[in-house]
Amino acid sequence: MGDHLVDGKVALVTGGSRGVGRGVAEHLASAGATVYVTGRTVHDAHLPAGCIPATCDHTDDEQVSAVFRRVTAETGRLDLLVNNVWGGYERMVDDGRFTWGLPFWEQPIWRWDAMFAAGVRAHYVAGTFAARMMVPQRSGLIVNISFWAAQKHIANVPYGVSKAATDKLSADMAYELLSHDIAVVSLYPGLVRTEKVMEAAAYLDLSNSESPQFIGRVIAALAADPEIMTHSGQVLVAAAMAERYDITDVDGARPSPLTSRDV
Repeated sequence: MGDHLVDGKVALVTGGSRGVGRGVAEHLASAGATVYVTGRTVHDAHLPAGCIPATCDHTDDEQVSAVFRRVTAETGRLDLLVNNVWGGYERMVDDGRFTWGLPFWEQPIWRWDAMFAAGVRAHYVAGTFAARMMVPQRSGLIVNISFWAAQKHIANVPYGVSKAATDKLSADMAYELLSHDIAVVSLYPGLVRTEKVMEAAAYLDLSNSESPQFIGRVIAALAADPEIMTHSGQVLVAAAMAERYDITDVDGARPSPLTSRDV
């Protein structure tokens, strides 16, 4: 597919200082979009040209509102929201103990709160403000980054419940936005070569991994798809959509789509 699929579109990527969010923002900007990128430390992220940093703590509704007011004032529209911000990954070691894989009765309670406040609720709030911009223009796409933990047990209970909630959020938002021609999807990346993943590269099989920019390529294709409403409300696997759109990764590789059995 072409390199300028989102020419002239206005996008907002939450949690884009690093990782998947940064890769998505980088590609959308290179593909012609005006891209606002939020994060608590985004002004220190040295984003590439075409990305507009907007400092924002997504657990503070007023800060989120201020970002959307800025986008409205500066562009007058919003075509694409990518909800990538998430919480609960911090402090994997708590009081000297690695807690990520512990059973729920041994999990720190703060992880549940973080995943819902900085994850599911943050997606809901940003989606609310985005819909208020998109409904009058009768167009738009909201992508909620999610994962297979919604469908099988992976790592811990808060992770699975919060990802399942994200998928339900996508489905119900899509239902209510259908008559306004606004699509909402959940998108599952595979193993993404983020900064954190590459720190552990020596211990991982990266043969079927994806660059952060690969996810951006898929999202750009979704945003440009004239039939996007046929996907609204669905859970989409990034690598499967890449096959549909004939997209390769930045290195020319074609990651194979994962299934719940593979994860």
